[in-house]
Order: sequence, then C-alpha cells, then structure tokens
Amino acid sequence: MNENVVGQVILVVVIVIIVIFVLVVVARSVRIIPQARAGVVERLGRYHKTLMPGLNILVPFIDRLRPLIDLREQVVSFPPQPVITEDNLVVSIDTVVFFQVTDARAATYEIANYLGAVEQLATTTLRNVVGGLNLEEALTSRDEINGQLRIVLDEATGKWGIRVSRVELKAIDPPLSIQDSMEKQMRAERERRAVILTAEGTKQSAILEAEGHRQGEILRAEGDAKAAVLRAQGEAEAITTVFSAIHKGEPDNMLLAYQYLQTLPKLAEGSANKLWVIPSELTEALKGIGQAFGERGAAASKPGTADGAARQGE
Repeated sequence: MNENVVGQVILVVVIVIIVIFVLVVVARSVRIIPQARAGVVERLGRYHKTLMPGLNILVPFIDRLRPLIDLREQVVSFPPQPVITEDNLVVSIDTVVFFQVTDARAATYEIANYLGAVEQLATTTLRNVVGGLNLEEALTSRDEINGQLRIVLDEATGKWGIRVSRVELKAIDPPLSIQDSMEKQMRAERERRAVILTAEGTKQSAILEAEGHRQGEILRAEGDAKAAVLRAQGEAEAITTVFSAIHKGEPDNMLLAYQYLQTLPKLAEGSANKLWVIPSELTEALKGIGQAFGERGAAASKPGTADGAARQGE
C-alpha cells in the first residue's frame, strides 16, 4: 500500500511538472504586441525578425524577445546648454526635439542608446550653428536655427532608424548684464518712438491749424470781395436810378447849383479833416445861383408877366 501511495505522489508531481512546463512553453511562445510598439526577436543570439502589433508565436528557449520599442512620436526636452556666440557671449539654450522611431531593428543594433545619442548630437549641432551667429542674430533667427538643426539631426539619425520631425529652441537666455543692457536699449527705443510720435502729432496739428486759418482767411476774403461787388452793384444801380430821375425831371442850373452846395458840408465830415479845401467850382455854383435869381427877378419885374402883374396890383 505504501508503494501505491508513493507511486501516486510521483505521478502527481510529474503531472504538475508537465503542466508547469507546458505553461512556461506557452508563455514563452505566445507574445501579444500592443499597438504602436515593435519587438525585435533574436534566434540563438542573432536577429531573426521584428514583431508587429498583435498576436505572435515564438519558438520557446530558442527565440528571445528584446524590450519593446515605442514607435510613437516622442518629445524630449534637453536641459539648458551653454553656447558661445560669435561675439563671445555665453548664452543658455533649451532645446526640444520631436522624433520618431521608424525602424526598430536599426534603433536596436545601429546605436546603443538612441535617446542619449540624439541629445548629444543636438547639443553639438546647436553649438556649431549658434557659434556662427552673434547674439542679436541668435535671438531673431530662431526659425532658421530650428530648420538647420532639424536637417542635420534628421540626416545623422536616419541610419539609426529615427526620423527627426521638429526641433524647437524653447529659451535663449543671455547673461544678466546683457539682459540689463537690452532692457535699457529697448526702453530708450520706446522713448525715442514716443518722442517721434509726439513731434509728428504736434506737426500735424500745426499743419491742420494753419490750413484751417488759411481756409478761413480765403473764405473771409471771398466774402469781402462778394460784399464789395454787391455794394458796388447797389451803388451803381442807385446812381443809375438817380441819374434817370434827374434826366426825367430836366433840372435847371439853379437846382443843380443848390444840390452842389448841399454836398459841400459832407466833404468836411470826419475827425481826420483838419483842412477844408474849397473847390474852384464853388464860385461857379454861386455865380449860377446868382444868375438864376437875377433872371427870375428880372422876369418878375417885367410888365405883362404873371409875377409883374401881381406885383403891380400890390
């Protein structure tokens, strides 16, 4: 009976060992690769194949699967690197590299550590590119530096199975003394622009004010000219009317002489008239009035006239 028990125990142990062996074989044979991952398989120490996402079968104890490689685009931010510019200034530059593994086999066997290699290559390339620029060019030419870095990194990492899509300079930090000088320069530039804008505004204001004054003077002169024309036209019409009335009334010499005498006092009007010059026509007017009155008196003294008859009746 003891022998039966021992045989059963041995049988159970063998079955357990077989089950464990089968489970281990299955575990080592079946590999499930996630999406956007790739696995490199080595058979007896040599590269055999690259496993793609999904279910894959390996030969246990012969095939060995290396650590999976991420095929997604990766973003790596490298620590600040000191770079000397062409004008011998040390600037600190932060770099961000966007890259993607396109060939898992090359990334495994062509380079020992592709991430470290990309970092070192980016640092050396950055120093070569920025070393040929001065500080102002380095601060204003980020796009050109990014493009040159990407081209150089993409060419160098192509044999490693890596594609560099973008390179960005996250920050360029010059020394503190240079930053203070740049701030002062920018402040002076802003003040200069403010002074220029103020002067231009004052100039435009003066020009507009002068233009408005000129337009006002022109309009005022045009108004005075039109008023003078209208006054002259009115005076001309008045003279024409008076002249026509005089012609229609057929005045005699006595009336004309009397009107002339009435206009003489107007010549002396005004405080500026210190000296009154009597026209020579005054004597002629007085002579005309005298003759008119003499003729009227002679006509009145003649008999047979209405005035003479009246006087004789008196």
